[in-house]
Amino acid sequence: MPDAPAAARPDGPAGAPERDRGTTLVRFDLAERVAHWANALLFLALVATALPLYFPSVEAAVGRRALVAEIHTWCGVALPFPLLVSLAGPWGARMRRDVRRINRWSAEEVAWLRTFGTRAVARTDKFNPGQKLNAAFTAGAIVVMLASGSVLRWFGPFPLSFRTGATFVHDVLAAAIVATISAHVLLALAHPASLRSMVTGRITTSWAQRHAPAWLDEALGRAAASHGEGGS
Repeated sequence: MPDAPAAARPDGPAGAPERDRGTTLVRFDLAERVAHWANALLFLALVATALPLYFPSVEAAVGRRALVAEIHTWCGVALPFPLLVSLAGPWGARMRRDVRRINRWSAEEVAWLRTFGTRAVARTDKFNPGQKLNAAFTAGAIVVMLASGSVLRWFGPFPLSFRTGATFVHDVLAAAIVATISAHVLLALAHPASLRSMVTGRITTSWAQRHAPAWLDEALGRAAASHGEGGS
């Protein structure tokens, strides 16, 4: 499904859609939204079950350590699957396109990264550099946490040095993930339109004009081309 307005309003003879405040764009399709919320629930379950495993006082209040550890393990094993399923098959076309966007950095975005966010990006794409960085970190964290967690859970074949290293990596990265998720949630709450788009899938063109003008131009250009093909 192309990134096209929900209601294309004619703009002259060509029928190209306007940048109308009432016009909406599809920002995330169903596969992307389901993957996001499934991933969020699994992360929440992992954090919740990690607390009794790390803190004796919480363990004393919760009890049933073996069950908590089992839930933690299998939530971790399941973590990559929502993303993998959302990327597979015909339903994953938009997700695959967005992954390519996240992996593509403009010169302005690289400059933003090198200056630690002090240099603004004039024309932001569908995702700003901070969102791209967060997505890359999350994807890498899933792989590393799954690998280190597997060493800790099924430790038999691994030497002590591997288990010690896996424990250190798992603990440090877990703290970084909690900090990143907390920042992500706070930013989402501070930008309700963006958060709402992850629920409904749609965003207004006025929001896109302010926050993702390069993506808006691409989306409206695609919609105009579609109109031209339909009218020919």
